[in-house]
Amino acid sequence: MAASGTDLRSLLAVEAEDGGPEPEGGASISAETIAYWAVVVAIYLGFGILWYYSAKEKLIDQSGTMPEGLAKGYAGSFVDSFPGLNATWTILGIVEAVAFLGVVASLLAGEFLPSRRKPILIASLGVSMFTFALLIFGQEMVGEYESVAELFGYFGATIVTLLLVSILPPRKGLWRVAGGTASEAR
Repeated sequence: MAASGTDLRSLLAVEAEDGGPEPEGGASISAETIAYWAVVVAIYLGFGILWYYSAKEKLIDQSGTMPEGLAKGYAGSFVDSFPGLNATWTILGIVEAVAFLGVVASLLAGEFLPSRRKPILIASLGVSMFTFALLIFGQEMVGEYESVAELFGYFGATIVTLLLVSILPPRKGLWRVAGGTASEAR
């Protein structure tokens, strides 16, 4: 039983900042490990839930049909003539579904583990940025400037999340990068 506990700890723990092993004992968990898991859970939950419900609403609940209120706002616009309002709504739902499926694929690939690189999650965050860009385009086109400002905030938060994921373990020295210079982390 002790061997499997040690294996699980080595799988889930983040390497100590000094590069040495974490202290032995059942109750010892490093601050780096706690912070890592808090960040990873927040990213997966936040983006997973966001894109799941957005895609579900457009593709399943509304069957790819833009709601009347939005359709009135976009009537006569560029997207009304090409590719059409319902097609635009469906395409947006598909892009959101791709972002969600990227989060799921990252989970299934085990990228959430500290010892794994996170290329699928990074790609999913890139699709998230593209999705926000599409939403910004649509809101700007119809003059919804308050929504544009909010979406730019989400776009920027996604950039920050992307940068954070790029320095998460298995890269060494995450906390040195956060608190000092990148050259100290190498």
